Amino acid sequence: MKVFILDSNIIFSAALRVDSEIGKFILSANEIEVEFYAPEYLRVEIERYISKIVEISGLAETDIRKIINLLYTKITFISDSLIPFEYYTKALPLVRDIDMDDLVFVALTEYLDELLLTGDLKLYNGLLKKGYDKVVTFEYVKEHIL
Repeated sequence: MKVFILDSNIIFSAALRVDSEIGKFILSANEIEVEFYAPEYLRVEIERYISKIVEISGLAETDIRKIINLLYTKITFISDSLIPFEYYTKALPLVRDIDMDDLVFVALTEYLDELLLTGDLKLYNGLLKKGYDKVVTFEYVKEHIL
């Protein structure tokens, strides 16, 4: 079973077009033996961008919320407060100069010792520059999983 920590960017993309490759990948998790985890903070970030998702997608907000809720059924959410402090401490220098909103995603990645799947190239490239190798993009998934 392959496990990925999903960041907000991935859900944002899948919500825009649930019939896209990333949308189909998330929705078919059970069939392809993949598990997804995310911190509860992902819900907060997505909620912050609901109006932008609606605007870009051209869909009604109720339809977008249905899509997001469907995507959420494929994710195991971990309470941010359950991630031990030591993992936040480890993640802080990695994201401090990239984007502090990504702190909890990297902390959860460290805590579960899995891969962070992101569509945020600034985060991806920034982490790789620091020698952090627990981060992948959807291109990796297409090459190695699908």
